[in-house]
Amino acid sequence: MASKFSSAMLLLCILMSIQLLAASAGNFYRDTVITWGEGRGKIQEGGRGLALTLDKLSGSGFQSKNEYLFGRFDMQLKLVPGNSAGTVTTFFLSSQGEGHDEIDFEFLGNVSGQPYTVHTNVYTQGKGNKEQQFHLWFDPTAAFHTYTIVWNPHRIVFLVDNSPIRVYNNHENIGIPFPKSQAMRVYCSLWNADEWATQGGRVKTDWTLAPFTAYYRNINIDGCAVLSGTSSCKSSNSANNAKPWQTHELDGKGRNRLRWVQSRHMVYNYCADSKRFPQGFSEECKRSRF
Repeated sequence: MASKFSSAMLLLCILMSIQLLAASAGNFYRDTVITWGEGRGKIQEGGRGLALTLDKLSGSGFQSKNEYLFGRFDMQLKLVPGNSAGTVTTFFLSSQGEGHDEIDFEFLGNVSGQPYTVHTNVYTQGKGNKEQQFHLWFDPTAAFHTYTIVWNPHRIVFLVDNSPIRVYNNHENIGIPFPKSQAMRVYCSLWNADEWATQGGRVKTDWTLAPFTAYYRNINIDGCAVLSGTSSCKSSNSANNAKPWQTHELDGKGRNRLRWVQSRHMVYNYCADSKRFPQGFSEECKRSRF
């Protein structure tokens, strides 16, 4: 009897854990709103997934309902397959206004058989020009992969399937502005940018292949929501309540993985573009990338 009771209790605990995870998981109905596209954006799978579509008339997009000041933002994406030239699929954080802050993942489509370009950038007070670009080590159209932005007062980390591809550190001590005072929303979109997206605009969108569709799934936001000017983290700011993303930095394994990604898969680095910056590179380029 004791054995049967223990088994029953174990099964009950497992079921309760599953329900708790389901309740805490992100949901597009609860966490986001489709903001443009006239029906081209559709929430699916009971809120677990969302599809964005682009045709010759319009693209589509959505945003988070809340603004956040720091956090970890995870999104699974499956990108437009086949000839995706001219299309751009995005997942980014941004504030509003002329002097806005922004943290970008943009996925630049290409002709069939050629890799997507993963474009990353950081804007502070309306100024960007801090691009790094990568080709992925897998086909991002064949299955869902997880793309993550970790943003805390010390650094911004871009991750793909939990592998760091870029770290942008806070260098305010040498006069480099860092985004830390403006709350940002999550934004995602699929749109046509064939004037620049693919091979500098030389390859245009083939509209005979439209509509184009990108899929989002399992949004997960663990951050400090800002409501009526007050951060939700103010009341849980002690070291005992700190979440991993609040002090996130790379360990030895993470640094090795970052070196591997950047040595093998980086295709553009603003810190190495002397033609674009003949006056010299930004001061943070001289500092450790970790």
